[in-house]
Amino acid sequence: MKIAALFPGQGSQEVGMGRSLYEALPTARRLFDTADEVLGYPLTRLMFEGPAEELTATENTQPAIYLASYAAWACLREKLPALSWDSAAGHSLGEYSAYAAAGTLSFEDGLRLVRRRGELIRDAAHDNPGTMAALIGLDEERVIALLAELPDPRPIELATINSPVQIVVAGKRAALEEFVESAKEAGAKRAVVLDVSGPFHTSFIAEAGRRLTAELENLELSEPAFPVATNVTGAPAADVAEIKDTLARQVAEPVRWLDCARHLVDRGVELAVEFGHGRVIAGLMKRSAKGLQVLSLGDPEGLEKTASILTQS
Repeated sequence: MKIAALFPGQGSQEVGMGRSLYEALPTARRLFDTADEVLGYPLTRLMFEGPAEELTATENTQPAIYLASYAAWACLREKLPALSWDSAAGHSLGEYSAYAAAGTLSFEDGLRLVRRRGELIRDAAHDNPGTMAALIGLDEERVIALLAELPDPRPIELATINSPVQIVVAGKRAALEEFVESAKEAGAKRAVVLDVSGPFHTSFIAEAGRRLTAELENLELSEPAFPVATNVTGAPAADVAEIKDTLARQVAEPVRWLDCARHLVDRGVELAVEFGHGRVIAGLMKRSAKGLQVLSLGDPEGLEKTASILTQS
């Protein structure tokens, strides 16, 4: 049976995330302690105790999610060291977790990189403020057609394709508020402006991607131990140079999660494990990769359940 590893992105954070793994498993505890040392501030305490407003700041959220995901991955790898992985994918920030799991990035380098990524995105969003809106019930083609009706320069862009009928757009708030009404008139079952701190995955924060390119150029990467589907194309990168290129580009280009999910299905993946807090990815995969079973591992109970199922597979 082919098995894939999946990693969530921003939006899966919550005060208390990772705490049960930290308290129950020495492997997780070592990683959390290492993260505090590497970053030079108590990320662990922020994850466990909040406040929520500080945890949700992009520069804190990104390393927090990365840490929670990688700790869950490391605990399962320790429990089932001989388990073979066919492939992986991560949603936005989660792509970094996927590469760390595949050995392309060291845990420490990945942690520093996602912290820096969060800072760059925060700064770019400050210079070009905006937010995002979720549309349910319209496909990508229809959303693109609606965006094409907007005046140039367009105040809204395509940001994420999560499923055949779940699309996220981003841009200026006032324009988004009007756009969601147009989307409802066009047949959207639900259209709502989201409470996020920037127009992520659009050209409005392209400066973050340009500055991230310089960070990636100075980093030593290895070929992944298994293929990682990129958000930019939905398919694995050909080499390390393309990995660096797509990681920088995905900051200001749409997340093609539906294409990533279809890639896994086309590879024959039958079972996947979502590593980290919550079940965001499991929910997305129900709509984007029907028939693919997804297990969620974010606490000791999930670890035992997942290990038991994988052992029997």
